[in-house]
Amino acid sequence: MSISGGHVERPVSGPPLARAGRPRRRTGPTLDEGLLGVALLLGPANVIMQLARPGVGYGVLESRVESGRIDRHPIKRARTTFTYLAVAGRGSDEQKAAFRRAVNRAHAQVYSTEESPVAYRAFDPDLQLWVAACLYKGGVDAHRTFVGEMDDETADRHYAQSMSLGTTLQVPPQMWPRDRAAFDAYWQDQLATIHIDDAVREYLYPIAVSRLRGLALPGPLQRWHEGLALLITTGFLPQRFRDEMRLPWDDRRQRRFDRLMAALRTAVHLSPGPVRRFPFNVLLKDLDWRIRTGRPLV
Repeated sequence: MSISGGHVERPVSGPPLARAGRPRRRTGPTLDEGLLGVALLLGPANVIMQLARPGVGYGVLESRVESGRIDRHPIKRARTTFTYLAVAGRGSDEQKAAFRRAVNRAHAQVYSTEESPVAYRAFDPDLQLWVAACLYKGGVDAHRTFVGEMDDETADRHYAQSMSLGTTLQVPPQMWPRDRAAFDAYWQDQLATIHIDDAVREYLYPIAVSRLRGLALPGPLQRWHEGLALLITTGFLPQRFRDEMRLPWDDRRQRRFDRLMAALRTAVHLSPGPVRRFPFNVLLKDLDWRIRTGRPLV
């Protein structure tokens, strides 16, 4: 399946595409259905989308929480983010409460100063709604890419459950757009507010190419790795964000991306369930262990 822009340009309320696989009707919960290990490939693109809001971008760029900086501690930050997705999708009330307290302690240290180019604070529900919206959008793109299309009933249930991506923190339920059509309207409105300046772009580019601080492969392998990572990251970005990042895209790149995603989709469908869901299927157990032993959760 290949269409201009791929799934990333499609509205979440759009009808399922017949060519992407027959729509699937499910009777169980669906929020965690997209929590597949291969969905981690969307991580860099989702970070870029989140930080494209200047308040979020500078909140991360200027963060006083040293241990949570993705540029300095990418593995730890990734664990925190993926644990949050697992908690929001499958966590118990106790797990959500514990994780919320830990995140709140970190967020209390994130606020702008007189020297900051933009005003922000991590407890701003508008900025938190944007982050939750990016996570939901990424979840839909992952599901459409690696699992298949959802029928309207399943998509509506998935959307209602995804409210927890915001309400697990400080987003009041009434701020979550009432349905998928309202979400699409919200998303389009928010695109007018995004801007990535030179400082944030410089911060984000190593993330876009999955460049780990202090770790480099031999020259040709590093260039191949970064080229492949950049293809995947850019492929999962809507064009508005590609433009802000100044990342080129064309039909040839789209075809390469589509072929790669088709191969990965086949591999996902052939893999056993526990393999498909790793590491999400162990993160809640890791969270419980951290709570029991008094270790940091974020």
